[in-house]
Order: sequence, then C-alpha cells, then structure tokens
Amino acid sequence: MIIVVKKGASREEVQEIVAKIEASGLKAHVSKGEERTIIGAIGDERKLNVTQLEALNGVEKVMPIVKPYKVASREFHPEDTIIAVEGVKIGGKELAIWGGPCSVESEEQVFAIAEAVKKAGVKLFRGSVYKPRTSPYDFQGMGDKGLKILKKVKDELGLVIETEVMDIRKVEIAAKYVDILRVGARNMQNFDLLKEVGKINKPVILKNGLSSTIKEFLMSAEYIMSEGNHKVILCERGIRTFETETRFTLDISAVPVLKSLTHLPIIVDPSHAAGRRDIIGALSKAAVAAGADGLLIEVHNAPEKAMCDGKQSVTTNDFPAMLEGIGKVAEAVGRTMPK
Repeated sequence: MIIVVKKGASREEVQEIVAKIEASGLKAHVSKGEERTIIGAIGDERKLNVTQLEALNGVEKVMPIVKPYKVASREFHPEDTIIAVEGVKIGGKELAIWGGPCSVESEEQVFAIAEAVKKAGVKLFRGSVYKPRTSPYDFQGMGDKGLKILKKVKDELGLVIETEVMDIRKVEIAAKYVDILRVGARNMQNFDLLKEVGKINKPVILKNGLSSTIKEFLMSAEYIMSEGNHKVILCERGIRTFETETRFTLDISAVPVLKSLTHLPIIVDPSHAAGRRDIIGALSKAAVAAGADGLLIEVHNAPEKAMCDGKQSVTTNDFPAMLEGIGKVAEAVGRTMPK
C-alpha cells in the first residue's frame, strides 16, 4: 500500500504516518521525490485501518499497490533508483560497465585483466570464485582463496569488485571481501539465498532465470527487498529458446518492459547471452539503445587458456575498441561512458 503525503507536510506528520503503519505490524519505507513524498506500507495490508490512515493530517491519499511485487514496483517508487557504491553510480546517466573474467583463476591472471580493464576507463570489475557448473567435473572456482585475490585487486587498483554467491553459508564472508554480490540465473528462485542477501547492506546483482517470466524475475527481487536490502540491480542475461547459434537468446524487449514496471537499475550481460565473442559488441550496443543502465562483460587476457567460458570472453586487446563503439550508441541515446 502507498500513502501519498500532502505537500508541505511537516516532519512530525510524516513520522506520525510511519508510526501508525509500524504499530499495525508493517514496515514503512519513506521515499522522498522532487515533488512528492510517498510512504510504502510493506506487509499484510489487511492489518491496516485505511480509514484511520486517511484521517491523519499529513495524508493526501491511500492507494493499493496492484502489482504482486510491491517494493520493486514503480507504483511504490515512481522515480528511477540510483545505487551508489564506492563512488560509482548505477542507474544514472553514466553507464555502469563491468569488465573481468568469468572466473578467478590465479592472482597473475586477475591482475593482468584488472589492469587492462582499468586502463580502458572501466571502474567495475567482475570475477567469480564460486562457479555453478553443469558438470561436477568442471572447474568449480577458487573458492574463498579467490576472494582474497579480489580484495587485493580492490586495494591496489581501486576497482569496485563483484562476485557471485551460490550458498547462504558464503554470503557473509563474500560480503567482507567484495562490494557487490551477484545471484546467478540458476539461483534466481533460490529463495533462502535471496533472503540471505537481502539481510546484507551491499548491492546485489540479480540475474533472470533461464526460463523465468518477468513477473517471476521481479518477485525474486521482491524477496531480497522484503528483507530490507533495496540495493538490487536486475540483469538480463538471455533466456533459453530453441535457437542453437547462440548460447541463449538475449531478450532485448525485457529492458524497456522492466523499465516500465520497476524503478530498479537494469543491466545486461551480453557475454552469457551470446556465448561467442564476435557478437558481444553488437548485443551491447542494442542493450544500451534499449535503455539498459549498464553492461556486464566478460574480458580475458588469454581466453584460449581460460578455465571457464573462454569463447565468450572479449580479449583485453579488443575491449577498448568495443567500448568506443558502445560509446557512440550511448551518446546517441543521451548516456555517457565511464571516465
């Protein structure tokens, strides 16, 4: 439920509304816009006495949220959310671009890629230490040891670091080493994991599932946000179709559709959608043109030797030229590139 606050309402009147909501056993979330302040009442709305709420001095009107995803909806938060992490804004005019390997393989490998990514002007670094692999015999990642390498990259190069978490037992330790956590496609509906990352005060990248609907995607975001963490970044990474020329099919339409339904930042992972490096640049341009707030791109200094997803990794040599091409599209749609 949304409570629209009257223009010019005092701080005390806003606090009275919040107190009324919380006294009914619900959580209150205050969102201050340029022109309006709205308060979201989160929980079992049947416990609220709407008549009493409407009678409060600071209340202009009380409106139900029609969508099943409450906190993630634009009804709850009409303005775009911008998430700031270590001086980088995700969701603003400047595109948020991540570069880095699919998996952390060694300190030497990570630093070689991180230095190239930073030189290209990118501030966000990606790299997984826990790997969800189809085969149990494939490389499963470096685990906790890899977290220490990522922390060293952060300390020495000043990059903002993200990594994937798969296990609720690893959320706390991963959050100590990196700036952003990622929930992968295979765990989009791992509700225990979603609730666990919802308890930390760090941004979370949530990838859409291989065969999920947009409603299911947003409901997964709601799981995280319902625990108090509203720093959710949605990531379109391709969906499973009958097509075999690409690893998955990038659902470009998901970007503007999500933009119409939610206030959360939306980024695209063209690498996993493509499964091949030769079209990553084209998919990246399409994503930016469609309104994406950022890109999650796999970059490797020697993809032919990569222990995971080498064929969908852009080389460190080709990365700057790809960014230049993306920048031309960004400029055409009123966005800017990282500097």
